[in-house]
Amino acid sequence: MKYRSVGKSGLKISEISLGSWLTYGGTVENEIAKKCMAVAIEQGVNFIDSAEIYAKGDAEKVIAEFLAEGTVDRKDLVISSKVFWPMSEDMNRWGLGRKNIKNAIEGTLERLNLDYIDIYYMHRYDYMTPVKETIEVLDDLVRDGKIHYWGTSVWTAAQLERANAVAKELKAHKPIVEQPMYNMFSRHIELEIMSVAKTHGMGFTVWSPLGQGLLTGKYNDGIPEGSRGSRSESIKKYLTDENLLKIKKLGEIAKTLDITMGQLALAWILRRPEISAAIIGASKPEHVIENVKASDVTLTKDILEQIEEILVNEPEWPLTYKPNKYFLDKMR
Repeated sequence: MKYRSVGKSGLKISEISLGSWLTYGGTVENEIAKKCMAVAIEQGVNFIDSAEIYAKGDAEKVIAEFLAEGTVDRKDLVISSKVFWPMSEDMNRWGLGRKNIKNAIEGTLERLNLDYIDIYYMHRYDYMTPVKETIEVLDDLVRDGKIHYWGTSVWTAAQLERANAVAKELKAHKPIVEQPMYNMFSRHIELEIMSVAKTHGMGFTVWSPLGQGLLTGKYNDGIPEGSRGSRSESIKKYLTDENLLKIKKLGEIAKTLDITMGQLALAWILRRPEISAAIIGASKPEHVIENVKASDVTLTKDILEQIEEILVNEPEWPLTYKPNKYFLDKMR
């Protein structure tokens, strides 16, 4: 396993890291989830990512159960969580206002049974709360020792510029990392976000690096019963004949390199020095063992050119960066 700095901060994390979205505390049994975490750490993973909204807090509880077993020193791990999405019907239990962030971090620390977390992500941009208010409370949390760093998730280039400008004005701790979706079929951050984040010393911990399994080739012959694709409409919209043909061609490149399609997709992400880590999801320990090997794969210029000839997809803005219906309803 190789490790990278998170932007220009002193924090270092494993290139392949483990996430708990759509898996732990929900569709994956707790014992299997804990085995995945144990295997990941054995393989050199030191970063475990979560959020209070994942399984409504249950993902954090599973991580706490694993840590309580004492097989790893918590100080050797980088643990993150996120705040933004509503955890109840209460009008103040969502967003990035002072009250919600203060309540949310207390809930996260209680569920994780920890005194602090390493990275606290703002899980979307809050159009209804001044950025100054958000940064002030985050600065308080850093100074109180409840979080070590903070970051953003699915923020636009303009929003990152604003956050860094306000933090500088307040002489407050700046965000060190952005967490967007990024994979072979979702390349929007290459437009502006990468360069803006780099300018401000921010790294990237990207989610859905395998397109929720699409880029492993598991859907090449249809949707397996019981798979994530059988439950997720977001995957189905990518299951086009054009994309499946691209994946099959990419799979042929992977075979020539004696690696899996998933390892090729992860190594492609890690080709960018701006990336600090690719966050994988794993429902089985063997998935972890297979995916972490991507850290040892270096793609040559020739191979990267072959991949681009297959992908032929210019980066474009996704709808997730526009105020969604949830915000529009709140703002009326």
